[in-house]
Amino acid sequence: MKRGTIITLVAIVLFGALLLFNTLSAQKVECTICVEYNGKRNCAAASHENEADARQSAQTTACGTLTSGMNDAIACGRVTPVSAQCKKR
Repeated sequence: MKRGTIITLVAIVLFGALLLFNTLSAQKVECTICVEYNGKRNCAAASHENEADARQSAQTTACGTLTSGMNDAIACGRVTPVSAQCKKR
């Protein structure tokens, strides 16, 4: 391989590693939420910088397979979760 190609590949790998590190280091709280909606139940996990956003993201994800349409998704997002566990990373 040419020297320029090797330098380019190393730069791309280092850039990818930097992006991955920055993304993962910002995820400080992980929450697992279980939601029951229209007689169906689903659980999902999400991580975020703070607990409120992690809870919201997990609930939105859990509601994704339980709903059809925007109205259902909004209504499910407002339901009190059956269970919720959050932990700091």
